[in-house]
Amino acid sequence: MSTPHISAELGDFAQTVLMPGDPLRSEFIARTFLTDARLINNVRGVQGYTGMYEGVRVSVMASGMGMPSMGIYSYELYNFYNVKNIIRVGSAGAINEAVKLRDVVFAMGACTNSAYASMYRLPGSFAPIADYGLLRLAQAEAEKLGVRYHVGNVLSSDNFYNDDDSASSKWGKMGVLAIEMETAALYCNAARCSARALTICTVSDHILTGESTTAEERQTTFTDMMNIALGTAVRAAEDN
Repeated sequence: MSTPHISAELGDFAQTVLMPGDPLRSEFIARTFLTDARLINNVRGVQGYTGMYEGVRVSVMASGMGMPSMGIYSYELYNFYNVKNIIRVGSAGAINEAVKLRDVVFAMGACTNSAYASMYRLPGSFAPIADYGLLRLAQAEAEKLGVRYHVGNVLSSDNFYNDDDSASSKWGKMGVLAIEMETAALYCNAARCSARALTICTVSDHILTGESTTAEERQTTFTDMMNIALGTAVRAAEDN
């Protein structure tokens, strides 16, 4: 079995898939945390692995950048590979003074400037939200590990470069914690497929202060969110 974008066979993916945006972060997670990790997809260099973590089968595969890319991969995982849980492990730019560089953000909800949900032809605006069960487990993992975290809204943006310099402050005034580019599409797909999803982001840049991390740091040092996501995968398997 394969799809236009994934070459894996049915059964190659675990019930829980961690999804970083960067394929190199996918490889890093697999080689650093998983035992007996096996490459199951490399179409377009989007690396996917399945291995074991604390006795539980876990997969990790990149989503690429942006909602169209996340929309494709999450849809195929939910609908063709029987994946039950997708946990995005990505980076985000903070737009709230309470959020600091390298803090972890749990996206309880995802505001968006995208028209992604318009395809459902709903008679109103859909509010993309996380699965509460996964969010609760992830928060417990963060508490156990002593990781500084925030829970709230993120903005899933269709554009990285914005011609409106005031846009970030407008979202910040509404209590939005950070900006990223994938969560709204992931949460929409999870809702439509009766599946579960959660985004865990590490703050890689702070739009208000100008602080930032390097590409290498984003690839290999955001281990707090990785540990939280892997622990959540284990607890989710126990709940099932």
